[in-house]
Amino acid sequence: MKRILTLVLLMVAMVLPQQAVARDFTNETLNYEIVYHWGMIWKHAGDATLSIRKTKSGYYSQLTGKTRSWADKVYPVRDTLKCTMNNELKPLQYEKLTHEKDYYARDVVKFSYNYSHTKAHCTRYRKSGTTTIDLSAKSQAYDMLSVFYMLRNLDYDELSVNKNYTTVIFSGKEKEYLTINYKGVETIKMRDGTKRKAHRITFRFTQKGGKQSSDDLTAWMSTDDSRIPLLLVGKLPVGEVKCYYKG
Repeated sequence: MKRILTLVLLMVAMVLPQQAVARDFTNETLNYEIVYHWGMIWKHAGDATLSIRKTKSGYYSQLTGKTRSWADKVYPVRDTLKCTMNNELKPLQYEKLTHEKDYYARDVVKFSYNYSHTKAHCTRYRKSGTTTIDLSAKSQAYDMLSVFYMLRNLDYDELSVNKNYTTVIFSGKEKEYLTINYKGVETIKMRDGTKRKAHRITFRFTQKGGKQSSDDLTAWMSTDDSRIPLLLVGKLPVGEVKCYYKG
């Protein structure tokens, strides 16, 4: 169950280095069902909620994920991502709270900018003690939550099908590279049986040297102006996890 929710939380880590469509976000809450699929087995394993609200200085967003009662008996998970952004949707502070069975951790990433460069001071809180690390990039960098809103602001008419796009992600301990490949528009079947048209995107995380840091994921974004993530699919050692938008 831990790996299923980890995949869902990675849903927000998607962005392309293209000109974004100018747009403001209003207060919004999106809810998701996390489904485990293997052969004939379809099991509702967890739930996730993504929200954003306007503040005086920009935006505040939060993503929470938790296992359902049956899964809690196997491996209970309660994870939360928090992010404050300015009016241009650039991250100012990112926080990740991890509570998985007996494991608890907290990461705080504070961003600063110098022209086109991005810097971050990361503090990692663990039972064994507190550590810090500084990260930098010669371009705009994001965290695992703010980058999601940049993706929703993209002008998809300007994207080339099957072309790779790359950007930088700061986690609490390292700099990762996110590569995205746009596959075009497809019709997908939702959890309730309805069909929706969506932009299909595949994405991959790598570390310095090209080493892959997580499994490849595929996401489908709605084609209307809301650009809501409708479906996320990630492979597991046995079966796959599907995250369905439910309203």
